[in-house]
Amino acid sequence: MAQVETAEAELLDALRAGQESAFTALVQQYQPSILRVARIYVQNPATAEEVAQETWVAVLDGLDRFEGRSSLKTWIFRILANIARTRAQRDGRSLPFSSFGEESGGPAVDPDRFAPAGERWAGHWKSYPERWDTVPEERLLGGEARRRVESAIRRLPPAQQQVVTLRDIEGWSAEEVCSALEISEANQRVLLHRARSKVRQALEAYLAQG
Repeated sequence: MAQVETAEAELLDALRAGQESAFTALVQQYQPSILRVARIYVQNPATAEEVAQETWVAVLDGLDRFEGRSSLKTWIFRILANIARTRAQRDGRSLPFSSFGEESGGPAVDPDRFAPAGERWAGHWKSYPERWDTVPEERLLGGEARRRVESAIRRLPPAQQQVVTLRDIEGWSAEEVCSALEISEANQRVLLHRARSKVRQALEAYLAQG
């Protein structure tokens, strides 16, 4: 951890000193992730590129005010979220505030897959999830399977898209996601569980086709 903090401090010093190579490295590191998250808010790839550019301008403008209360990565993605949300509203893609906060939603798993009240094993599985260890590896890793997963993620509510994208695609920790999105640990767990359940259902449906 100390090494990470030292490296980030050195990076900040380089950025504040105007070292172009440091900024180029930062953009190369985070640009793909920024574009993926921006697309949660805006539909058009060109608009997502504009949001990314605005984010980097805001990062450069705000470097001197960055106090290090969070990691540099978290700070950058907070800036991105604010810019992307504002752009979506300006372009008429209205996303309710509740989409990015606490979310109750429906059940994460279809209730019909559990035994109903009154039966001996009420609440237990009666239709178990597909066992993926019996599925040929080439089907799980194939292009069509990936496309089904990507499509399922795009259909998720915005908050679920954000969390599952950052956790499962970008590899962020739960703590990093909570800090960047400014949500509670409990909310992060619920959003991730619901997102993963829906993506799994979509992949199950594809695998069941044989």
